[in-house]
Amino acid sequence: MRVTSALFVSQLVRRIFSDGGFAAVERQGAEAAGAIFVLVRARDGQVTLFGPASQTHSADDGGRRFMREAMQGADALERRLAREARFDPDFWVVEIETGAPENYLDIVEA
Repeated sequence: MRVTSALFVSQLVRRIFSDGGFAAVERQGAEAAGAIFVLVRARDGQVTLFGPASQTHSADDGGRRFMREAMQGADALERRLAREARFDPDFWVVEIETGAPENYLDIVEA
């Protein structure tokens, strides 16, 4: 059974705070099944966006997996999230500051 998006985001934010990092919900989506995007901001200012992994990479245990989104240029993040909003307005955006997102996210390579 898959955990709801709201519960996953809540758990992610709590884990990061308990480890001394920072996390903020930038956009709240559908509680039950909204897609989750995680914006990782490194201490040097570099930004990486992780989105839901494709279904070919789905977890056997019902967990959530993430893939790094390709972004080129400063406006790429805004364009990507605007495109997602047109496709599915019920998505979440969580911004985190951590040096090791793989400690919190199940990341797969494309």
